[in-house]
Amino acid sequence: MKIAILSRNKNLYSTRRLKEAGEAMGHEVDIIDTLHCYMDITSSRSSVRYKGKELPRYDAIIPRIGASVTFYGTAVARQFEMMGTFNINESVAISRSRDKLRSLQLLSRKGIGLPRTGFASRPDNIKDLIKNVGGAPVVIKLLEGTQGIGVVLADTAKAAESIIEAFMGLKANILVQEFVKEAGGADIRCLVIGGKVVAAMKRQGAEGEFRSNLHRGGSAEVVKLSKAERETAVKAAKTMGLNMCGVDLLRSQNGPMVMEVNSSPGLEGIEKATGKNVAGMVFEFLEKNAKPDSTKTLGKG
Repeated sequence: MKIAILSRNKNLYSTRRLKEAGEAMGHEVDIIDTLHCYMDITSSRSSVRYKGKELPRYDAIIPRIGASVTFYGTAVARQFEMMGTFNINESVAISRSRDKLRSLQLLSRKGIGLPRTGFASRPDNIKDLIKNVGGAPVVIKLLEGTQGIGVVLADTAKAAESIIEAFMGLKANILVQEFVKEAGGADIRCLVIGGKVVAAMKRQGAEGEFRSNLHRGGSAEVVKLSKAERETAVKAAKTMGLNMCGVDLLRSQNGPMVMEVNSSPGLEGIEKATGKNVAGMVFEFLEKNAKPDSTKTLGKG
């Protein structure tokens, strides 16, 4: 097959591994800088141009779209969908997963375990907002934050009020969530492909750090999932409409809780922790499912 990876940096581990794995399996794999694509939007004939030329027809695309370029990146992915190219993660599903508030609302509607979460825009709701999620300590998150940036733990109600007031003063959209103390600064990243958990690792935050992101000095090790954890990860991926994603879980006394569903999960940490060829599994999924005009929304959503 002829496959394109939409990525701004060909040297990133995940991008490089996907290209290596695809070519090792006999596929033609191109890396295309998403921001350098431009679209020819013409009646009854959609196309994508790149470096002065019209791109050829691809059997499938693998979007590796960073949070900062979600709007433009999903527009490019949508254009490929309109051309009949199979997209492993549809543009609509990527947009859905990038909106943290919308994601939580959708997961909540399906009865998936979540930390108790509050969202508000008016300062006079602050005290009740904190009380409603169980009181301090609470976790305060910027809606647009990634890799642990914009996530703050407030130990006391007074500290939480001050932080929320500061964020609101900057007109930032925030979530306030209960702090799951029993998780011990660790979470579980489940890599879901095609409705199955193909790999999982436990990420432990650095000493004194409640965030478990590997980018912030956390460590990773292979972990055995319970049936409930596996089912929760699969259900979360299905709810978001993602064929490939990372589902981050917390182990709580009330069962697994979903923290986030990531539509462009990094492969380095989980491949090194588990020793699994996750990149190869992506292409195995494409071999079985990438058919022309089989993207469900076909760019309409």
